[in-house]
Amino acid sequence: MKRVGAHVSASGGVENAPLNARKISARAFALFTKNQRQWRAKPLSQESISAFKANLEKVGIAPRYVLPHDSYLINLGHPETEALQKSRDAFLDEMQRCEQLGLQMLNFHPGSHLKKIAEDESLATVADSINWTLRQTRDVTAVIENTAGQGTNLGYRFEHLKAIIEQVEEKERVGVCLDTCHTFTAGYDLRTEAVCETTFREFDRIVGFEYLCGMHLNDSKPDLGSRVDRHESLGKGKLGWSVFRYIMNDDRFEEIPLILETVDDTLWPGEIQQLYALVETG
Repeated sequence: MKRVGAHVSASGGVENAPLNARKISARAFALFTKNQRQWRAKPLSQESISAFKANLEKVGIAPRYVLPHDSYLINLGHPETEALQKSRDAFLDEMQRCEQLGLQMLNFHPGSHLKKIAEDESLATVADSINWTLRQTRDVTAVIENTAGQGTNLGYRFEHLKAIIEQVEEKERVGVCLDTCHTFTAGYDLRTEAVCETTFREFDRIVGFEYLCGMHLNDSKPDLGSRVDRHESLGKGKLGWSVFRYIMNDDRFEEIPLILETVDDTLWPGEIQQLYALVETG
């Protein structure tokens, strides 16, 4: 089964996220477990934790279909020692929040070299950061999101993802989330079934589908290879519908969170319906 949902609000408490997912008929969802634009947050209360788990059960979404996202401030490849430790501490806190909520994954952007160290060195630092965090946590997988490659961001090439994974000690606790907009603007074409075949064959050859833990389904405002991260509503950007039809009819994307982060959340219920309508029968 395909598990389509969206990155829903957790305003008022994480326990509200499952209920917000149900409102849009989601079978999966993403959330922030804290304010994504602040370093520090109050610890989760036992009441919120219990209510989150109860609401998750109430809406019938298993923890494996929830893909939390960490703070945008975190840079696990930071070239400066003090700033790197600040990011690692924040990432550890996010992983521990997932542990408390009974969630199995944490999605994150790998980081940036800030033009102060080489890409390879920064990628190794990302892997070291993951190892440092995994040693202090259990049962939560670190899910690396590919990026558009804007600025000095790492992760826009499949080779970057491979380099990080190769240096992670606990291979069973590292994975990948592919964002369709990021993939496209990083230079991998997805506009037809034929080029989808080529792009996903390359992903499988370099990284491997065994590491794919989730996807972000977004159309793209910028053009192919622009290295700019700007999402668009489905069918309204440069991607069109072919890639989404491809994903909805390929068994390699079964039983993983397929998360909308498109720009108009009022369209999410309709976009979810449109995605399921793409499934071919017979």
